[in-house]
Amino acid sequence: MISTRAAVLNEIGAALELTDIRVDDPEPHEVRVAVTNVGLCHSDLHYMTGTVPTELPVVVGHEVAGVVESVGSAVTSVRPGDRVAGALTPSCGRCVNCEVGHSTQCLRLDEIRARPRPAFVTADGRPIERLAAIGAFSQHILLRENAVVRLPDDVPLHVGCLLSCCIITGVGAVFRAARVRPGSTVAVVGCGGVGSAIIQGARLAGASAVVAIDLDEERLKAARTYGATHVINGGDGDTVADLHRLVGDGVDYAFEAVGSAATARTALALLRPTGTACLVGIAPMGTEISLPAMDFWYQEKKVIGSYMGSGQARDDIAQFARLYQQGRLQLDEMVTRVVPFAEINQGFEQMRSGAVTRVVVDLQV
Repeated sequence: MISTRAAVLNEIGAALELTDIRVDDPEPHEVRVAVTNVGLCHSDLHYMTGTVPTELPVVVGHEVAGVVESVGSAVTSVRPGDRVAGALTPSCGRCVNCEVGHSTQCLRLDEIRARPRPAFVTADGRPIERLAAIGAFSQHILLRENAVVRLPDDVPLHVGCLLSCCIITGVGAVFRAARVRPGSTVAVVGCGGVGSAIIQGARLAGASAVVAIDLDEERLKAARTYGATHVINGGDGDTVADLHRLVGDGVDYAFEAVGSAATARTALALLRPTGTACLVGIAPMGTEISLPAMDFWYQEKKVIGSYMGSGQARDDIAQFARLYQQGRLQLDEMVTRVVPFAEINQGFEQMRSGAVTRVVVDLQV
């Protein structure tokens, strides 16, 4: 067991507190990672504000990259010194969902995440919860071996961390969940980190039109650099009518990357008959969506969900890293700011402002 520094949430709605904690030694199939960078994600805010329940105290954070420090006795795929990104969804590889390629829906996830002792404890030995069994706002974390992916040396860790959440979630939703066809038309509702990744995925998939929709002009401006061919400010006028003027009778695919019932309904309304709406944004616990039934019966529209890219996390992260190496996937441009660990709460305030694509925390500063 080692001592390290972590940003701990002790009270819902309160600021994270930088605290000394203790991190357990790796179990046979675990890896201990010295964390270098973590991206700030709206999913973290759901836990911090109580819209998704969590036990306290807890270390949140999950969009993570770092360097392997030590490995368990059964680990063979990585070794100390390897630069890695983490995957939010370790999988058993043997259940019915894993066997057909849906590792994000592993039926044994709770069993895979279970360990005989708490991974994190306070200085006096009290257990600390970890978001998604990761708890990345800590200078050292424990991950299952099958939840780490080696990164090439020319993928900087401050952008490599984006691969573990917003990129795999957004680009994965395009290719794995919706399976966007070349030449088709796409709308993206919400152009933050995940929405920007969806826009890039649509560009990579060969969409003929990519319509970015947001309330923030700066985000819409950035959306054009990621591949949007048209932009609509959702606060001005009628979004659906504006889209029809741009691309005709609606789009083939509409992606929702906000996480609300209202934007889910908008995504469905943007579709042409037979189109597919893909819900990617995580809504607060208890959110219910009411949709017009006639859209399904007479217009054959479809609504699907996508969690963490709906694919094979480790394979997809490695492939997206290669796209970055080839200059086809923009990561550097998505990192609006890098803030030191001591300013993590200020980083969340910047993220809430809407003027950023992604804020990344440097845990070594």
